[in-house]
Amino acid sequence: MSVETSDTVEPAAGGKQGTTSAGVKTTLAVLDLLAATAPLGLSEIARELGIAKSTLHRICAILVERGWAVRDSDGRFALGIRALRLGSSSADLPIVTAFRTVAAEFLTRHDETIALAVLDGGESLFIALEETSQPVRLVTHVGSKTPAFASASGRVVLASFPPAAVAARFGGQVLVTPTGRRLNGVPELQGILVEVRERGYAENWGDTAEGLYAVSAPVVNGEEVTIAALTTCVPVCRMTPERRELIVTDLRTLGATLSELIRWLPSFDARHS
Repeated sequence: MSVETSDTVEPAAGGKQGTTSAGVKTTLAVLDLLAATAPLGLSEIARELGIAKSTLHRICAILVERGWAVRDSDGRFALGIRALRLGSSSADLPIVTAFRTVAAEFLTRHDETIALAVLDGGESLFIALEETSQPVRLVTHVGSKTPAFASASGRVVLASFPPAAVAARFGGQVLVTPTGRRLNGVPELQGILVEVRERGYAENWGDTAEGLYAVSAPVVNGEEVTIAALTTCVPVCRMTPERRELIVTDLRTLGATLSELIRWLPSFDARHS
């Protein structure tokens, strides 16, 4: 991750808009980092973001003063109560409200866990979840993350990216799934994504958890941008060829329904998040 290393830029004509913009970007970068990895000391934040410690000292002091961050006895920073309060509002997001509509229908038909995921950097993040009533289930929660290259939800979003963007994001990385399967680098990932594009959905067997089947359908807005993934996670012991066909068909149909419900939502540049 990198942002401007200075909190000043060339001011816009007639004002300080450029300076303010850079300060806002730096502040948001700090909050993003603390949300992903905390607690962190000032030196660690500076190293991760490539920002001068003097700049960060001023920003972090304001964040602490306003309750957006806290500082422990060792001088490390973490999110404060005002930042955490935003998470309690996530259930009211329009896309989550729309998700509940299709999730209820899926649970009635199949009684399997269904989730809504978005891309967060190189990971797939669950932002909404409705669980099965069955005792044998995937134990997960809102806020859970898995590598995008390994998960069905991540792959269905990545499939909408140009191949060059995928190569830029994952090139040079060792791609090992949570269950220990090592992909043959970006070429194998690109091959997987080609298949996802052709089929219109993504699925995997045991790549994110042993004995787990997962399938995801894209959620697309009015600009034809895949902004999320509708995904279900089912223990392999409950899967049969016939049941798989029914689940895939229903999930794709409900993904299309959810896409219609959120067509008005704008796109964000997830490719560079």
